Order: sequence, then C-alpha cells, then structure tokens
Amino acid sequence: MAEAYVYDAIRSPRGKGRADGALHEVTAVRLSADMLNALKARNDLATDAIEDVIWGNVTQIGEQGGCLARSAVLLSDFDQSVPGLSINRFCASGLEAVNLAANQVRAGAGEAYVAGGVEMMSRVAMGSDGAAIAVDPELAMKSYFVPQGISADLIATIHGFGRDDCDAFAVESQRRAAAAWAEGRFARSIVPISDRNGLPLLDRDEHMRPETDMASLGALNPAFKEMGEVMPGFDAVAILKYPRLERVDHVHHAGNSSGIVDGAAAVLVGSKAFGEAHGLRPRARIRATAKIGTDPTIMLTGPVPVTERALRAAGMTIGDIDLFEVNEAFSAVVLRFLQAFELDPAKVNVNGGAIAMGHPLGATGAMILGTALDELERSDKETALATLCVASGMGAATILERV
Repeated sequence: MAEAYVYDAIRSPRGKGRADGALHEVTAVRLSADMLNALKARNDLATDAIEDVIWGNVTQIGEQGGCLARSAVLLSDFDQSVPGLSINRFCASGLEAVNLAANQVRAGAGEAYVAGGVEMMSRVAMGSDGAAIAVDPELAMKSYFVPQGISADLIATIHGFGRDDCDAFAVESQRRAAAAWAEGRFARSIVPISDRNGLPLLDRDEHMRPETDMASLGALNPAFKEMGEVMPGFDAVAILKYPRLERVDHVHHAGNSSGIVDGAAAVLVGSKAFGEAHGLRPRARIRATAKIGTDPTIMLTGPVPVTERALRAAGMTIGDIDLFEVNEAFSAVVLRFLQAFELDPAKVNVNGGAIAMGHPLGATGAMILGTALDELERSDKETALATLCVASGMGAATILERV
C-alpha cells in the first residue's frame, strides 16, 4: 500500500457565529473557495492534478446544501475537471474528509486530494437540517436519545468531574490559546479573510476570552439543567440507560463548552510521486486513521476507543504519541480522555482548543490536524494524534508522523 502525505494545511480565522461576527457576510461556498485558492497559491498547484475535493460540512441545507464541495471548486480558481464530494460525519467531518483522502491515496485511487471542511454557523443554524435521531420517536426511544449537553454532563457524572474541574480546564484552554496567538504559533496556517472588495474582515480567532477566570465562569448557570430536569426531562432518559445513577450532575455551560463560530480549513494530501512531480516537500505522513461507533446516549466518549483502534492500526502504544489534539466539544470530553489514558495534560491541546477558539462543526477536524502538524514542527516532535467525539455516538482519529 502506498503512503499518504500531508503537504500543506491551512485554515481561516474563526469568526463569532452570530450576526455581528466578522465573517457573517461570507457564505460557506465563498469561504471554501478562498481556502482552495489559498492552497493553490501557496503551493503553485496545477489543480488539474487534484483527483477530488472532499469537503465536510454538517448542516447541509440552504446555502450549505447541495454538493457544496463541487460548488466551491466551481467558484474557486481550480480547474473544472476537479470534482467535489461533500460528507457529513457531524463534528468529525473535516477530519473524516482528510482520512478518506489519505486512504484513497494509500489504495492507489488517485495521487492527490484536497480535503477539509466549512461551517458558517452565523448563517446556517446548527440543527436546522433536522435529524431523525432527535425527531423520529421510534429511533429516539430505541437509542435513548438525549441532547449533547446532557451527554457531556453524563460523562462528568459517571467519571467524577465536578464543576470546578470543568471550569479549570476551560480557563486553561483560554490561557493556552491566548499564549499561542501571542507567540505566533498559528501564523503558518492562518489565511486572513477579506471581503469581495479586498478589504480585510478577519485575521485572528475572534471568539477567545483570555480574561476568563474561575470567578467569571462560576457566575454562569448550568446550560443543560432545565432541559434535563424539567419536561421533556432528558435526565430521566439518561438514567433509564444508566440505572446505577441517582441523578445527572449539570456542570457544563457556555464557558466550558465549545464556541459557536464560522470557519473553514483545507489540507493537501498526496502520494510521494505527486510531491516529486510537482516539487512539493511533504510535512508529515498519515500513519493511521480510524472511526468507531459508541453508545449514542452518552454519545461523546468516542475519542477513547477510536484512539485505541488507531493505535492498533499503526502498531503503536499511547506512549508513542508526542502530542494530542482532542476536540474540546465540552470540558468533560477531554478530561475523560486524559483520565482514560493517564496522560500528562501538557501533551494535550497545548495551544488551547474549541472552548477558547470555537468549533466550526464541519471544519474543526481539519483545523486540529493542521494545529497538530504545526505544533510538531514548532516543538520538534515526531508523532501526533487528532481525535473528535461525534454526535449520535461515534469517534474519529488520525495519527500523523513527521517526515
């Protein structure tokens, strides 16, 4: 089997996911095309050599509907011979796009792909496309469906993470993200975004709140307590699935959960022959990819078993990984990952994460892969693992190795 290499990884800054956010005027197709054009310009790409554009986006409705990947190709300066594939594995869509591209290259089905994703959450509301698991009574009852926030609180309850634990993790995420920006750690990957007149819109993640401290977070009310305890009473559903529990402790709120933002990211994946033919030097190889299904009620525990699966595929152990990027959907997700593998927190999300910078659903997986690659190079480390929890009970992971 051929090797798949990462030649470049870029992302937009994350804009606040609301009408006063800096990127609100930009459509998903325009931001996607901007990423494709930036990747082309940075690498002097002959785009007719690209086999496909695989693009993740979660809320595939309205202006994010249709085959957004192909629409982005047509709006960009890519050759029209490049097709496009839009995919949806919820929060892991951007990473799954990269994994699909890598595995196509490894199987010999094309020499080069562009993979990534987008989500304009200020323009297309999360959940506006509907979901059978939430609205179909037969499926909801069979799967013991609860909203993600209840799942996050369920993880905290079962694994012993209190409100202070979750808030302290969030404060540290903000501190690390602010330090990373101050030290220019994202400079290689960030593509500043301008409007159609060339006027600058955003060149820095907009969601961060570096002044966050335990006192300010302590003043916030639990976000999911009412939906858990008052009708429709999702806590009761969770306890039906986990009868050993007497109650669900509600510890998550806006400050220790991922931010709603706009953003996009793109990764150039190709074979060794592609790089040699086009004068490109690989930055890393994709050592292994994995995906998994997990309990849909607790929903967000996928990073643990999918990491175990990826490590087995690579013939590695957890101790072989130098750095970890674990999407900060909620504090308890990463705290559980740290707990399960008994990891040093200094190796996990060293530049902060989605609690500080935000989680543009379809793009985040590609973003954290790029962050892992940049950090490997900055810190002169060799291996990194990126992983995300996924709605409906799934997980995805990728192991990178510098070359």
